[in-house]
Amino acid sequence: MPKLLRALMFTFVVLLCSGVSWLGLTGPAAAAELLDGTPRIAVISAFQPELALLLKKVQEPHEYSANGVQFTTGTLQGKPVVLFLSGISMTNAAMTTQLALDRFRISHIVFSGIAGGVNPQLHIGDVTVAQRWGQYLELLMARETAPGVYTPPPGKDTLHLPHYGMMFVRPVRVRSAAHPQLESKFWFDVDPQMLEVARSLRGVQLGACDHAGKCLSRPPELVVGGSGVSGSAFVDNAAFRRYVYDTFHANVLDMESAACAAVAYSNAVPFIAFRSLSDLAGGGEGVNEMHTFLSIAADNSAKVLLAFLEAWH
Repeated sequence: MPKLLRALMFTFVVLLCSGVSWLGLTGPAAAAELLDGTPRIAVISAFQPELALLLKKVQEPHEYSANGVQFTTGTLQGKPVVLFLSGISMTNAAMTTQLALDRFRISHIVFSGIAGGVNPQLHIGDVTVAQRWGQYLELLMARETAPGVYTPPPGKDTLHLPHYGMMFVRPVRVRSAAHPQLESKFWFDVDPQMLEVARSLRGVQLGACDHAGKCLSRPPELVVGGSGVSGSAFVDNAAFRRYVYDTFHANVLDMESAACAAVAYSNAVPFIAFRSLSDLAGGGEGVNEMHTFLSIAADNSAKVLLAFLEAWH
C-alpha cells in the first residue's frame, strides 16, 4: 500500500476515534454541564396536574431546559428544589430522573402524584407513602404447556410468587457504586430517615372536594408504610387488582415510582414518593374514577409533600 494512502487512512481513523467531525461524521457529544450548582431536592410529578399546586408555591423560580424537559428551580418551604415532569411511564421516569441527576446537584428525590388504589382498606383521596417499591410488571410470558397450565423455560430467573396466567414476575438486575456487580432486586426501599419524617406528620389538611364542588364520600387520610408497585400499564381491572393485592400486599400501583426508586438506588440518592388515590384500579363501581377525582388526589399528594418539606430539617 502506498505510504500516502496509509497516512490518509491513519488520519481518518484518528479523527473518528477522537470524536472530530469530518466529512459529516460526528463523534460522541461532550459531557453535559451542570445547569445549576446549588444542592437541591428533586421534586417530580408525572404530568402537569400533579405538579400544578407545587409550582404555584415555588419562591424565586428560575427555568432551565435540557433534552426538551423543563426544570424549575427555587425554594419550597424554605428548601432548595428543582421541579420537573417525569412524563408518564417507567421509561420516561427513569430517563428524566437520570437527566436531572446529570444536570443538577440533587441531594434527595421526592415524587408527588396520583395512583390507583389496590388495598381494599384504602379510599379515593387517601395519600400513601410506601416504604418500598417494586416493578411488578417486569415479566416472563410463559408457554402454555397444557390447557390453563403455564411453564417458564428452565434457567429463567422468576420470583417465587403466584403468577397471573402466563405472566410470571421477575426481579430486575441492577448495578450501583455500592454493588458494581449485577444484583437481582425486586423491592427498592425508600430512604428510612425521610420515611420517619413522613411518619411524624400530623394534621395535614387533606381536601375532600374540588373547585367544581365534587366531593368524596369520606374524609381522606394519610397512610405511611406498606408497599407500592409500578409498571407500564394503566390498570382498570378488578381481578388483576385483587391479584396485585394478594401477591404483593401493595397499597397502590402507578407507572413511575419504582423506576425513580431504582435510579435513586443506582446513584445512592435518598428517595421517597407521595401518592394519592385518584381511582381504585378497577375495583370501584361504574367507570374508572380517575378523571372525576384527579384534582383532589393530585392536590392532596402535593399538600403532604409540602408538609413533609416543612417538617424536614
